[in-house]
Amino acid sequence: MAYIILRLPEVKARTGLSRSSIYLRMANNEFPRSVSLGGRAVGWVEADVESWLVEKIESSRKVGICQNA
Repeated sequence: MAYIILRLPEVKARTGLSRSSIYLRMANNEFPRSVSLGGRAVGWVEADVESWLVEKIESSRKVGICQNA
């Protein structure tokens, strides 16, 4: 299985989060962990970021449904 690794600028673009928000959420176990790529380079597994986005979208829509009911 091939993994696609996203670097920070791509993760920021896809999520709309800032660097500090990403790292704060990681520290609170609220965002996927980064993967060490060697040296000081890190990246995120694309599937993990996409799953996190889907979860956030679905949870946001469920809250909206409950409020309108």
